[in-house]
Parts: sequence; C-alpha cells; structure tokens
Amino acid sequence: PRSDCIAAQQLCLSDSTCNATYRILENCALAKTRFLPLDHDSRVRCLNAELDLGNSSLLHCKCHRRMKRQEHCLRIFWTVHSSMTDGYFNLETSPYENPANEEHWKTDYNKLAALLSGKDCSQLAGDATNPCLKATHVCNLSKKCVRLRTDYASICTKGAGSEDVCDRRKCHRGLRNFFEKVPEDFTKRILFCPCQDELCGERRRKTIVPDCSFQYNTKPNCLWLLDSCLEDHICKSRLADFQQNCQPADISPDGCSQHNHAACLQAYMGMIGTPMTPNYISNSSLEVSLWCTCESSGNQKEKCDQILGMFESNKCL
Repeated sequence: PRSDCIAAQQLCLSDSTCNATYRILENCALAKTRFLPLDHDSRVRCLNAELDLGNSSLLHCKCHRRMKRQEHCLRIFWTVHSSMTDGYFNLETSPYENPANEEHWKTDYNKLAALLSGKDCSQLAGDATNPCLKATHVCNLSKKCVRLRTDYASICTKGAGSEDVCDRRKCHRGLRNFFEKVPEDFTKRILFCPCQDELCGERRRKTIVPDCSFQYNTKPNCLWLLDSCLEDHICKSRLADFQQNCQPADISPDGCSQHNHAACLQAYMGMIGTPMTPNYISNSSLEVSLWCTCESSGNQKEKCDQILGMFESNKCL
C-alpha cells in the first residue's frame, strides 16, 4: 500500500540494505541539484539503485498537498525518482496523492450557509453584477479565509508605489498558505469567479497581486522560469502535478487526457505561489499565461513554446 514518503523513508533507513541504496540515491539527487554532470558509470549506478528499491514502499510513496513537512516529503520523493528528471522537462508523474484518495478537505458549509441566511444581506445585494466581489464577501465570513487573504495581500503590496521592490519569495509563500490552508470552496470562488465586465475581471486578475507575485519589470525567458522552478522542490512537484492532471488530448471530448477537469483546476491553483505562477492575461479575458517570453530562445525555441503553451493554449485547462 502507498504510504507517505516520510514514513517510507524511516522504514527504509532502519534496514541496512535499503539504507545503503537510499544513500546512493541521495548522492545522485545532490549531483542533479548542483547540475554536476554524471559520467556513464555514475548514471548506471543511480539507475540501478532506483531499480534495487523494487517494490519497496519508498518507490511508491506519495505526499499530500496539505500535509505538514510537505517540502521534506517532496525532497524524499525526488531523491528516489531523480532519474525521472533526465533531459526534457516532462515530469509527468505527480508526487502528490490523487485528490480522490486524500481525506476530503472538510468545509463547514452548513455553518457558512447559516451565516449567509441569518445575515443582513444588504452588503451582498449589490454583488449580483460582480461575482468576484461577492466571493470576497463570502471569504470574509470565514475567519481563516479572511486572515490568510489579508496576510498575503499585506506582504504582496509592500513596496507598491515606491522604489522598494516587493519580497516575491514571501509573497509566494503567503499565496501558497492561502491556497493550501483555506478550503477550496472559498479559494475557487475567488480565483474562478465568472465575470461579465472589466471591473469584475480586474478584481479577479488582482486576486494574486500580480505586481509582486507575477510580473517583473521585463518579461524573462520561459526557460529561465522553468530552471527556477526545477531548483525548487515545491515548484517542481506542482509542475509535475499540473503536467499529469492538465495533459491535453485532442481526441478527448473534454480536451483532457485524464478526463478530470476539477483535478486540473486544483493543479493549476497549486502553481500559484511558485516561480511559475500563472495569471489571467487581462481584465476582459479568461485566458491565462505565465509572465515570460520565448524571444531569444535560440535552438531551444520549441521547448520554450511548449512551456508557454501548457498555459496559453491548453484545451484541458
């Protein structure tokens, strides 16, 4: 049975043979993160060590999106699967447990409904034309939602309007906290609210405070964004999850190879707060993109276009 990678690692390290194999894989993963070229013998030794794990729980372990020590769990996963990141950026196998197999993230929706029905709805009455404003008001009914939303908003707007540069790393961490810890009934309302006009669209686009979390003064190359992502265990894991769940398929009626649009949207939300944070491209469009360009990509233009195309022209998404 699948276990989380932290428990699987503890079990492995208590066995001398498995322990020795794991230590080899740790060295292989370390060489990769430092971009040290491995000679032929070293590559063979790394692949053999991965094969030696056979059917151990370590080889089949997964992590949970909302677990404590998530980064530690993901580091173990990529140590065991370091050979998967060879060559092209297709990671394909997500380190995260399928959402259907995770314990359902409970939202006290009955309590929310009671709050709404027992509340003077005058402040919500004017929200009919702006679903994004209404979604914000619904968030305000939850202490956790409003607290974590206020937290990331204050971090991500520091330095706005002055020469100070916002702390993008802290802003991203605040965003991840919000999307990981607040129930999806609230976060999905805010991020995917349906808009009919630009005022609503602007509120939706500014959900993630694009000046800090999304935009740079000049658009970097998408390959640079990818490199930044692959150096970060959380970003690399979210990208693998996104590639697995948002894999487009032309012959599929819904455009998704996994036929699970909800899982794709969840994976998309997982990218927010990483170096590859996506966002809506304008106030009047549902199209999303990364803040990057493929100009001056040289002989890697095709690879760069594919990275950008995962968001810009992905039928599944």
